[in-house]
Amino acid sequence: MLLPRVALTLGDVAGIGPEVVAKAVADPRVRDWCRPVVVGHPEVLRKAVESCPSVVERPTVRAVNSLSDAWLADAGIPCWNPGDDSAAEVPLGANDARAGRAAYTSLTAATAAALRGELEAITTAPLSKAALHLAGLDYPGHTEILAEQCGVSDYAMMLYLPPGGAVQASAGLGVVHVTLHTSIRSVPDLLTVAGIREKIGLIDRFMLRVSGKRPRIGVCALNPHAGEEGLFGDEEARLIAPAVALAKAEADSNVTGPVPADTLIKRACGGEFDAVVAMYHDQGHIALKLIGFGRAVNVTLGLPIVRTSPSHGTAFDIAGRDMADPAGMIEAIRVAVALTRPT
Repeated sequence: MLLPRVALTLGDVAGIGPEVVAKAVADPRVRDWCRPVVVGHPEVLRKAVESCPSVVERPTVRAVNSLSDAWLADAGIPCWNPGDDSAAEVPLGANDARAGRAAYTSLTAATAAALRGELEAITTAPLSKAALHLAGLDYPGHTEILAEQCGVSDYAMMLYLPPGGAVQASAGLGVVHVTLHTSIRSVPDLLTVAGIREKIGLIDRFMLRVSGKRPRIGVCALNPHAGEEGLFGDEEARLIAPAVALAKAEADSNVTGPVPADTLIKRACGGEFDAVVAMYHDQGHIALKLIGFGRAVNVTLGLPIVRTSPSHGTAFDIAGRDMADPAGMIEAIRVAVALTRPT
């Protein structure tokens, strides 16, 4: 049986994306799990390989003209560049419109290929939202681009922490976010009963697929102490509790909430919950990154394709210095491969 074909996008070429991709494809475990193809400029990948003296066996980079050529030979790591040559001229360590455009082009090309059935999964290195905007691309990040390319409106970012370490639940812990890349000031106005209910359903289906049994879902409160009976806000009574009740009534979900956010992740790690619904980005991200920064994987829910990524950012300050840890990228590839298997 052939191994799954997994595209690894370079992300923002001014950051650590090329380095963590280079280190990941040099890891023999990755080549045991899948048939990787790097999507981005081959010269950028070559420079990243050369800048990593910590990698003992550095892979050779084999430029290919199309995905159909990627697996015609066994030697080297195939690298397909669907864009122009401008990415190879981008200096490290700062936002650049050329890097934003290259990241977008690589992502959309890989997504289109996955939709055509030419790939089983995509694992993306981090991109810079500011660089996207410099390139005239008005997107908050990967998730929204992927949703648009796949033509879906019911989607979400989920951080997934596999079992082990701090997580006692046998299937790991998933944390999905109702709102994502937006200001804290805007969050209360963006929350709706339907939106919260939608995210409960997405993570319910994902964790059911992963574990084979109905997950126990905890839904975060928005305000301290879950609003303290309305003293600190009414979103819990007005929005969150009705969404929880709706999920129970419509899908018989095993869902509890609203639960104070300062204790929910701790309870979940202790095995009380398999999944958490957070109301905003940092409510979920900070806790998950504290307990499993190198192991937490970003999974986009609601897409017709498999897409994962590490949970770190572009880290411009250490780009090109052989300091980036590829553990998150390797774990994201491992999870992507697992998600390609039949349930």
